[in-house]
Amino acid sequence: MKKIAVPITTDNIIVDHFGQSKLYEIYIFSENKEILDIQLLESNQGSGCKSNIANVLAEAGVTALLSGHMGNKAKHRFNTAGINVIRGCKGDSADIVLSFMGNEIIEKDYTCLKHKSKHQNSQNHICNY
Repeated sequence: MKKIAVPITTDNIIVDHFGQSKLYEIYIFSENKEILDIQLLESNQGSGCKSNIANVLAEAGVTALLSGHMGNKAKHRFNTAGINVIRGCKGDSADIVLSFMGNEIIEKDYTCLKHKSKHQNSQNHICNY
């Protein structure tokens, strides 16, 4: 069984900036890559990297997170928890997850290029938040 998490909006679109994530879909696949279940998880500790979501998802058995932009510090937290992060995903969550399961999506090393409140005047900044 394989579990994949996706940070989403209320319209099931992948959140562009992981730090704004409050909802997660968890797709559960059989060994034959068939969807067994889809669960919805709301982060009750705040959003994105300010929460304990990496550990919560790891405890739930999630091994991959498909995300939009995410800073290196947040990615490191997930990797440390045993979750592989694939950044640069955008669009409908179900479409992205199925593409990932079909080996059509790989890590594009998308990092957060700026934080509105912390780095307004920064160009080409690689986010560590």
